[in-house]
Amino acid sequence: MEVSQVMNKAFIIDDNVTLKEAAKMMSVKNIGSVLVVKDSKILGIITEKDVARNLNKLNSKVSSIMSRKVVTIEYDEELEDAATLMAENKIKRLPVMQNKKLVGIITATDIIAHAKDINEEEFMIN
Repeated sequence: MEVSQVMNKAFIIDDNVTLKEAAKMMSVKNIGSVLVVKDSKILGIITEKDVARNLNKLNSKVSSIMSRKVVTIEYDEELEDAATLMAENKIKRLPVMQNKKLVGIITATDIIAHAKDINEEEFMIN
């Protein structure tokens, strides 16, 4: 199964938004992360964990708090590849790209929900 069949809409914010505004958006939309994008380029990601760790910095710009190392995956990659990337990088979210453009996001929860579609042999430990 391809990532494109499982991905969700990605929510984006500008790098000048405050952490408080980002947290409010995440709460209203009931999402666990927002991507910081400028000129169609992903600059970073803000997650629930980032918000919780920075409650004393709610008026700070997200650009000072966001994780800058954003690992992405291509639209047509397999779920197994997404699971491997997440495990290798110890992350729970992967922005999905198509022709260098953001088209969605896939999370660890999405992968768990479709675990039956992942080739078990690739993840078996001997």
